[in-house]
Amino acid sequence: MARNPTATKERLLDAFETLLDEFGTSGATLDAVAAKAEVSKGGLLYHFGSKAELIKGSLERLDRLVAEDVEDMKAAGERLHYYYLETSAEVGTPLDRSLIAAGCLALENEGAKAALRRTREAWFDALNNHLGDADLAMTIQLIGDGMYFNQNFGLSQDEALDHVKRVLTRLGL
Repeated sequence: MARNPTATKERLLDAFETLLDEFGTSGATLDAVAAKAEVSKGGLLYHFGSKAELIKGSLERLDRLVAEDVEDMKAAGERLHYYYLETSAEVGTPLDRSLIAAGCLALENEGAKAALRRTREAWFDALNNHLGDADLAMTIQLIGDGMYFNQNFGLSQDEALDHVKRVLTRLGL
């Protein structure tokens, strides 16, 4: 059976991101990543020659997933801001896992901080272009941030999105 290098790279990135979430940067060693992905260390080093390359690959994946998310936002048309809010509290998705990994990395990696800034800017730009009001776009983004935070820490309320939608309806959105 032929090997699929793209699938192996994705499996390695999945393993790296999972380990970052579970154990932080100190637990996401090359040996641990290889074991978690069920790949030899040599196989890992073939795809990612160092931990720095693994980090770079993870951040490139985040950029790709954010670009796809922005396209999905735009495809929502007039519901773009609702799409953003409805997906803000999604956990366990590839984008969520990449965001968590970047957050872990950002504690000690400037490239990860820059990737998270690019993420926020991409979402803000999409919201601002859609709404035509930077203050409103920032408010929507901050509401989404709160929903994401609450969901990730088990603090969410089932009716939170309904409350937000009612307020937006009163604002004519």
